Amino acid sequence: MFSEAIVNRRLPLSAVAAILFMFVAFSPTKSHAGGYIGASVGQSYIEVNTGDPLIPVNFDEEDFGWKAMIGYEFDLPINLGVEASYVDFGAPSGDVVGTQIEVDANGFAGFGTVGFDLGPLGVFGKLGVISWDADLTIDGFDAGSDDGTDTAYGVGVKFGLGSVDIRGEYEIFDIEGSEDVAMLSIGIVWSF
Repeated sequence: MFSEAIVNRRLPLSAVAAILFMFVAFSPTKSHAGGYIGASVGQSYIEVNTGDPLIPVNFDEEDFGWKAMIGYEFDLPINLGVEASYVDFGAPSGDVVGTQIEVDANGFAGFGTVGFDLGPLGVFGKLGVISWDADLTIDGFDAGSDDGTDTAYGVGVKFGLGSVDIRGEYEIFDIEGSEDVAMLSIGIVWSF
């Protein structure tokens, strides 16, 4: 009779939520050592201001962007690692002084990463370089291309579920000749 009373008794929803929260919040963090692959989608931003009074170009547009990444974290007390990614900034376009301008840009980036985890939540930063290519189109005609290698950096947060992390990132690509090239993205990373 006593066991039937225990079996038939239900926990209030708030108690179940508290138990689940404690399980997730205080569960041991996964091992930091190992490789990972992932992909992200988001919004890319490209801003170019020439500052030239004779040819004033003020281009400040955004487009859909995406990236694919591969990396490795070393077995240390904090999360130290390396990451390589391909970044596609899309092809933002806009009207500049009655002229339609489109910038199609992409690049390969390499980063050193550092971060730490608190249970399933984590924060990280990254610093590295991007080797980029950009094609310029004016009123539908090819107006040339440019490329280079410049500094890149970013910050992010992640939420781990076993071997899968959901990541949100803000990255800045300090490309010469531009005021701002950036990407705000969310993605999934699988550790192996």
